[in-house]
Amino acid sequence: MEDYRNILVISRMIPHCLKAITTGISLARKYDAQLTVMHLVSNPVDMMAVNAPGLFPGEQYKNYMNSHQEAQEQLDKLIKREIHGGFPIKELITDRDPVEEIVKTVKEEKIDLILMSAHKEGLLEHTLFGGENNAILRKMPCSILLVKN
Repeated sequence: MEDYRNILVISRMIPHCLKAITTGISLARKYDAQLTVMHLVSNPVDMMAVNAPGLFPGEQYKNYMNSHQEAQEQLDKLIKREIHGGFPIKELITDRDPVEEIVKTVKEEKIDLILMSAHKEGLLEHTLFGGENNAILRKMPCSILLVKN
């Protein structure tokens, strides 16, 4: 296995990303590497308005927003606990094109390894992120580890 110096964890602020972040922390500790967590923020309201009004049932949207909020709180708590414990984590938040932002960050931060969640997405998540994962896998110049729950 390579000697990873700079690790990037991609977080979509959903519950499945917690495992990717904890794995990133573990690997960064093992390799004494710099850990960066990039939170990709999508706005489902804008996406629904662009795609078609009423595309997603109200209950499905409400469930997505509730789980999104809970995930954000859990991820914030985890990262703050690690930082307060003396483990440095650099956090980035972006609502721009995820593929472009990840490519830019990989180059600027000299990333050796990317960690992403490999969970099965629901209908709303698939609409928001569906094609991005494939684009990320194809365009990255470094290794990518897909983390399963």
